[in-house]
Amino acid sequence: MAEKYNTRQERRMQGEAQKKGKQRKSKGLFKRVFLFLITLGIVGMIAGGATFAYFISDAPKLDEKMLKDPVPSTIYDDNDKLIKEVGPEKREYVAYEDVPKLVENAFLATEDVRFYKHHGIDVMRIGGAVLANVTQGFGSQGASTITQQVVKRSYLSPEKTLKRKAQEMWLSIQLEQKYTKQEIFEMYINKIFFSESANGIATAAEVYYGKELKDLKLNEVALLVGLPQSPNRYNPYNHPDRAEKRRNVVLHLMNMHGFISKEQMNEAQDTPIKEGLVSQEQDTADTSPYDVFIDQVIKEVEKMGDYNIYTDGLEIHTTLDRDAQEYVHKIMTTNDVIQFPSDKLQAGITLLDTKTGEIRAIGGSRSDEFNGGFNYATDAKRSPGSTIKPILDYGPAVEHLKWSTYHQIVDEPYQYSGGTDINNASRKHYGKMTIREALGRSLNIPALKTFQEVGIDRAQTFGKNLGIPIEKDLTESAAIGGGLDVSSLDMAGAYSAFGNSGIYNEPHAVKKIVLRDKSTTIKSKPESRAAMKDSTAFIITDMLKSVLKESYGTGVRANVPNLAVAGKTGTTNYDEKDKKKYNVEPGGAPDSWFAGYTTNYTAAIWMGYEDQKEFLGKDSQAIPKEVFRNLMQHVSRGRETKDFKQPSSVERIGIVKDSDPAMLPNEYTPESQIVYEYFVKGNEPTHVTKRFEKLKGPQNLRASFDQTVNEINLEWNYSERSDKEPEFEVKLAIDGGGEKVLSVTGEHGLKIQNPTPGTKYTFTVTAITGGQRSDPASTSVEIADPNAGVEEQQPGPDLENGLPPDEGNGNENGQSPEEGNENDNGEDNGQDDENGNDPGNDRGSENNPGNGNNPGNGNDQGNEGNNGENNPDNPEDSQPGEGENPGQNPGDGNVTEPPETGSKNQ
Repeated sequence: MAEKYNTRQERRMQGEAQKKGKQRKSKGLFKRVFLFLITLGIVGMIAGGATFAYFISDAPKLDEKMLKDPVPSTIYDDNDKLIKEVGPEKREYVAYEDVPKLVENAFLATEDVRFYKHHGIDVMRIGGAVLANVTQGFGSQGASTITQQVVKRSYLSPEKTLKRKAQEMWLSIQLEQKYTKQEIFEMYINKIFFSESANGIATAAEVYYGKELKDLKLNEVALLVGLPQSPNRYNPYNHPDRAEKRRNVVLHLMNMHGFISKEQMNEAQDTPIKEGLVSQEQDTADTSPYDVFIDQVIKEVEKMGDYNIYTDGLEIHTTLDRDAQEYVHKIMTTNDVIQFPSDKLQAGITLLDTKTGEIRAIGGSRSDEFNGGFNYATDAKRSPGSTIKPILDYGPAVEHLKWSTYHQIVDEPYQYSGGTDINNASRKHYGKMTIREALGRSLNIPALKTFQEVGIDRAQTFGKNLGIPIEKDLTESAAIGGGLDVSSLDMAGAYSAFGNSGIYNEPHAVKKIVLRDKSTTIKSKPESRAAMKDSTAFIITDMLKSVLKESYGTGVRANVPNLAVAGKTGTTNYDEKDKKKYNVEPGGAPDSWFAGYTTNYTAAIWMGYEDQKEFLGKDSQAIPKEVFRNLMQHVSRGRETKDFKQPSSVERIGIVKDSDPAMLPNEYTPESQIVYEYFVKGNEPTHVTKRFEKLKGPQNLRASFDQTVNEINLEWNYSERSDKEPEFEVKLAIDGGGEKVLSVTGEHGLKIQNPTPGTKYTFTVTAITGGQRSDPASTSVEIADPNAGVEEQQPGPDLENGLPPDEGNGNENGQSPEEGNENDNGEDNGQDDENGNDPGNDRGSENNPGNGNNPGNGNDQGNEGNNGENNPDNPEDSQPGEGENPGQNPGDGNVTEPPETGSKNQ
């Protein structure tokens, strides 16, 4: 037992010793970690202090004038020429002692509830902001006090960087040391911008409510206090829904911090947002054609950072084309270019650079007193109608299904998947056709069929990649524009990608901003992405050319002669309920669109009425096309506009017309039966048609000379049946010389007048149609010279006394495709009533014993001949005529010209 005890005792002592060793080790480790953290903290403080000192080393000095006076901004066009200086226009200064407590409390609750407790910076707010920035990303939440906001708006750029934040803190501490809290608050409420060209809270009270500060109600104070965070975004005239949400946030914060009761909050939140607002003032003195464009510039500047264009002294470089903007303003505000049927008719126009997405001009209002009002080019969201078809239907079909411009589709009675009928605008059906024609005619049924084959997911993704604002899942009605609302800016951006080889560039009006310090430049960073393959962009573009250039196209009135241009029309319609409600005339529409482009410019035009009960008649629906044509003519004048370049990913292929599936033509296919369409490379047709055979040639070609009228009569037959009767090319060779085209005729005969005696005429006739040629048929006739070789003549038979003629050796080579060569020896066997050969050399004198064209019983031996005929070997050897009428063909002994001709139809 003792041994065991000793052993247990030893083990206990050993365990206790080990525990003490572990405790000593733990205490040593903790001590080392603590010392390390203290050292790290000291190093961090030193490094942080050094960094802070470096950041504030070039901080600006406090300037009382800059604390109180905002600095205007300057805006420049695409050529860096000044457009306009934008700065404070309305200002009513208010002293601190005149600020109602309700107004002060609203600002404190919303902007800086601990304003009277900190010394320029609020450490507690900084902690919260640091946590938010770590979890949500730098710049996600600010911790700026009212003092810091005064400094930021007076001296520093609004960019969110550590250096700017350090300088802001440093100057805020200095500001608090130099000025009282009341003075700083007074600076703040007189400096901030409230939209509508109003600077300072007192001015805002007058502009929005026509009141002095002391007369404002709680709901009115809350609305005004909520504006400075983003003045144009929360403008109650332009964006009442946003303004209401922001007002209610301010009221909630006032209640949370104990400035108002819950009952007061609820009562103020239930007040309609527009209650008490005065009518929006229009500055009739400002009729600048650039105001609508500047409105877009302001929106973009606000998105680029916490900038105030009216007070921050910015230098803004834009994409504005001054000439284009002035012309758009002229279109919108006068009747000099377009005759508008009503002053109430509104329009939105966006003109972009096709390659870059830079906005060149905006038409946002038909009133020349825009002054920051509603911008119909950027703010109006309307149904796009058929302008959506290239985006959601045919574009995805080419992209994903590799459809060609020839792809066949049937326009027929049809329904949505749910069973509802869908109709074309014309209420007609056109049967089978290419998608080129279906898009050109703007038919709804082929568009829906295409959308269904593509699928909703593909269509939706394709549309989003082109910048179309699709906020919820599409339905089948989206195939023709249903359930979508877009602006002309959205549509211009989408269409420009088709003209830019599939590259989408987000439309933008600002290129860069130079901050007040003149050393900091903030460049615009618009989105740019490949929205589709270049093959898709080209094929859609070529189909959209047909919309303007083909007779069936709905956009013919938008076409610009001698300009490579593509585009699409669009109209919307009322449902049956609204038609009855508003007494809409047949064909009346609430919206009309045209979107189109060249390689240089893209334009989208919307037109309609603000009040839905007013509709567009047929003539008014055509106005967007007229606007597009005039605008494109103007901006393209004096500038080279190249055609759209066919990429290597696309092949142009000749296809047999109406073949389905597409068939390649064979060698006999008439040109009139071939259409040329575009295919994605690797998806071309491979089967060759067997529908067409070789074109038949003319039959029974024959030539005869009628001495009585001195002309050659050339005749042939053609019995081949075809959709189109061919034409016949007649060639002539004289005495074996080279052939020349004598005539191309649709008749079956030709008369050659006044042929040269002693000359051999060889005729070749070929049937031609649609680029196809038959095998030729040939025949010859020799024109005897009655005076040639008279001295060497042998006595001939006395035909007048009935003596039989010599069975001469007639060598006229009458050829027809069926009979070949005939060397008639003075005898016609009468087997063909239409034998075009002149058999035999008759040695009589004009007794016409037998005519080869009508040989009768076939025993007439010989026809017209000249005793002792001796033709010269060459027409150049011919002598002037000496026969019975030597002056008839005097010739010159050198050259025989082609004789006169006349056609004969048999």
